[in-house]
Amino acid sequence: MDHPERHDRPDRPERQNGRDHSDRPGQSELDDLRSRLAALEAERHARHGGAARPRRRPLSALAAVLLVIGCLLAPLAVVATWAADLVGDTDRYVATVAPLAGNAAVQDAVANRATDALMERIQLPTLLSDVAPKDRPLLEKALGGLGGGLENAVRGFVHDQARKAVASSAFATVWTDANRTIHASLDKALTGTGGGAVQLKDDTVTLDLAPLIEDVKKRMVDAGMTFASHIPAIHAQFTLLESQQIGKVKTYVRLLRIAGNWLPVLAVLLIAAGVLLSLRRRRALVAGCLGAAVATAVLGIGLRVFRVFYLDRLPADVSPGAAGAVYDTLTRFLETAVRMVIVLGVVIALGAWLSGPGRRAGLVRGLWTDGIGAARGTADHAGLRTGPVGPFVRRHRAWFTWILVAVAVLVCLLWPYPTGWVVLGIALCLLFVLAVVEFLAAQPPPRPLREGHAPRS
Repeated sequence: MDHPERHDRPDRPERQNGRDHSDRPGQSELDDLRSRLAALEAERHARHGGAARPRRRPLSALAAVLLVIGCLLAPLAVVATWAADLVGDTDRYVATVAPLAGNAAVQDAVANRATDALMERIQLPTLLSDVAPKDRPLLEKALGGLGGGLENAVRGFVHDQARKAVASSAFATVWTDANRTIHASLDKALTGTGGGAVQLKDDTVTLDLAPLIEDVKKRMVDAGMTFASHIPAIHAQFTLLESQQIGKVKTYVRLLRIAGNWLPVLAVLLIAAGVLLSLRRRRALVAGCLGAAVATAVLGIGLRVFRVFYLDRLPADVSPGAAGAVYDTLTRFLETAVRMVIVLGVVIALGAWLSGPGRRAGLVRGLWTDGIGAARGTADHAGLRTGPVGPFVRRHRAWFTWILVAVAVLVCLLWPYPTGWVVLGIALCLLFVLAVVEFLAAQPPPRPLREGHAPRS
């Protein structure tokens, strides 16, 4: 017997509100699938996530501590390297102090000190009586041209001869040769051990001016003051540095010399370990490099601030101009190293950020690749094709990139004394070579089909 209700069912899926629901799954199946996925996700999180997070917290905290310590050691590493080079490398030391011979403030201060030392040994009442009759016209002419009283005339004449001596090329040569010979004496100035022309007494670093005074005495004899040849050797001391903190600095320098070149290695290893232990290594690398750059920049600011305090506390008989020139000269390479570390940290941080998955970094990379791709397209349309080189570079692009980065790092490490400009130049050269690799590896634009030719399947 036929059932009319069965014949009333339509052969097609029923339509509701004028829409056909045959092409979407049932609501119950979707709800069941969602619930199963939620249960699996909760089970996975309970099994792995809940246990992994507590385990990762100590490692993350350790990574942060290592990064902070490495960043704080960065400026100390710069100072340790500078101190080790200044004391242990003769050529470095000579290159540091050589410009002082031509500094006008230093020359004036040295001439004044030599003049004072000589005037203490000259007996003015017996000056003319000790001069030979044949030399008197020459002496009277020299003194009369200066004018004033006898003492002022003699002082002016001696100072004039001393100023000529320190301004001569011979003094620059003597200064350089003497500093090269007595380089070992710098150990006394920084550590209190050793001997030589550079000495440390009562928180004062001094330089013996005996060779210069002998040159001035010779010039005086040549000018008619024959009595100057009978003046005994004078060991006048010229103050290079004077500070109540030198005693403490000696202790610090000893510690830094012990650290030597190992302190920079330790700082790099600590930052690298912190990066490897971090959950987000790229972000940790950026933070570590910028932290080291900021800490080193604080050192650079501290050098400038300490210079002001140092010059303000100089004794009245010390020339501020000469003291400032000496300070600037001795810290010149230290400030160069500070700028180098800052530039290096910023360059590495910038490279790590640009290679990351961030949206802004992706935008910069997109502009980079689009610009190079456009240049490649223009060259290809002009008939400048790469031939088999392009596909080869495209297949091994990653290898080329890592090799070039390794070469840039090796050049920076092997450079004797890199500066900030050297680091920036190496980075720009690396960027240019990477642009060439990207140009060769870029896909050439599709060639337009000629009319009447169908594309091959």
